[in-house]
Amino acid sequence: MNEIMITVNYDNDKPTVSGRELHAALQVKTYYATWFDRMCNYGFTENSDYFTVFKNVYREDGREMPQRQVDHYLTIDMAKELCMIQRTDIGKRCREYFLNLEKQWNTPDAIMARALQLADQKLELVKQQNGQLTETSIAQAKQIEEMQPKVSYYGIVLNSAGLMPINTIAKDYGKSAIWLNRWLHEHGIQYKQGAVWHLYQQYAGMGYVSSRTYAVYDSNGNSISKARTYWTQRGRLFIYEQLKKHGILPLIEQNDG
Repeated sequence: MNEIMITVNYDNDKPTVSGRELHAALQVKTYYATWFDRMCNYGFTENSDYFTVFKNVYREDGREMPQRQVDHYLTIDMAKELCMIQRTDIGKRCREYFLNLEKQWNTPDAIMARALQLADQKLELVKQQNGQLTETSIAQAKQIEEMQPKVSYYGIVLNSAGLMPINTIAKDYGKSAIWLNRWLHEHGIQYKQGAVWHLYQQYAGMGYVSSRTYAVYDSNGNSISKARTYWTQRGRLFIYEQLKKHGILPLIEQNDG
């Protein structure tokens, strides 16, 4: 009497066997596709009792044939029922083979081994997830670092109050008041009348600047009133946006390298 040997696949949560391999072990004379369709009429459900798969077909010399073969992965419960349906001695022996497999599958040692294997898989998954989180954290940290200079400069401006002379704003960029006044003039933002800078009409009344009058004394000790233009914090941000359009950034936003 030949020993029953049917390969059991343990890759899934439940062990499965090949429908074609079981068909051969049961020594069914009907073609596999015809036999399996007839067996499904007993109430078996796809993706629950069995799963359809497609396998590449190989020649005897090992070369792959162009067509693919349909097979099915059967649960052990379905395999046992198919064995009973055959009503043959070989069917009975195959069913006993599966019963013995189930006993081995459910022994304490086997259950513990599966639990350890599952724990190892979960541990590996956690390691992979931690690795992905680490990569994400690094990317986010880099993004925050890249965004931080802008946030910091805005924070400095928003936390500042009062009016500022042009030379103080120019220092934000490592420039002089002469350079910044000239740049604003060349880009159509302000013009000079006498010794005082004024905004062109399209920018006037936007709350960017404010004029202050102060007293100076001539060589004879006479008081003379002079006007001077100061920038508001809103105007400071306006200058920032204009310079940034031309790639000119404050020192705090310039790369170290």
